[in-house]
Amino acid sequence: MRPESEIPFFFGPDDSLFGMYHEPAFAASCAVLMCPPLGQDLIRCHRLYRQLAQALAAQGVGVLRFDYYGTGDAAGSSAEVDWDRCMVDATIASRELRARARVDRVIAFGARLGASVALAVAERAKFAEVIAWDPVLDGRDHVAALDAMQDALRADSGRFIRPRSDADVAEQWQGFSVGDSFRQQLSALRTEPAGVPTVIVDSLPAADGSRWEGFVTARDVVSPLGQPTPWDDLRRLETAILSKPLIQAVTGRLKETA
Repeated sequence: MRPESEIPFFFGPDDSLFGMYHEPAFAASCAVLMCPPLGQDLIRCHRLYRQLAQALAAQGVGVLRFDYYGTGDAAGSSAEVDWDRCMVDATIASRELRARARVDRVIAFGARLGASVALAVAERAKFAEVIAWDPVLDGRDHVAALDAMQDALRADSGRFIRPRSDADVAEQWQGFSVGDSFRQQLSALRTEPAGVPTVIVDSLPAADGSRWEGFVTARDVVSPLGQPTPWDDLRRLETAILSKPLIQAVTGRLKETA
């Protein structure tokens, strides 16, 4: 794909958001908005998001990758990340994508908290479908997992000669500052069904098969990837999340629904 087919730009209020538009190889019939996860998941998924965007563009799908306020190349700092603002930013990004791709049919893709954002704004952003990869449904459980990882990281002798103090790593998750307001917002998160057709791409560690029970409806699909994704594995915290089966699952779904 030509390098110039990836177009970086700023948009949104005061050009505070950053986007990368992947022009389709031929006239697009639909577009995909890629809602990013947050924190360390964002860093680890960056390469995969780009690879997926390139694969979709080669199929004739217009794709927008973007950063919420306080993340990536957008304005603001990680301490300013706000859950409600993330949802507003995703809605703004959906309008930007429609204008650039010149299509009305937009499908959202997101991993982890990015999937939760996509599900939360699906109706207001008028998504035709949401493809949600291991979405976070219970924010309280997710906060507990992040806190546990942070505590284990603080005392990790493989990374630090001596354990770091509690004060040294207070108010952060795996190297990203987190504000009290965002912590409270995330703790209160209970992701609801999207109200639009949803594909749950499940690569969580093996558990009881009912984890999506009560969330998916008859029109939704649960698609197991087969290989667990090491989201919360501290040993692989600095390792990129790469998943060829994920790319195949998403591109295959777009071909099915084209």
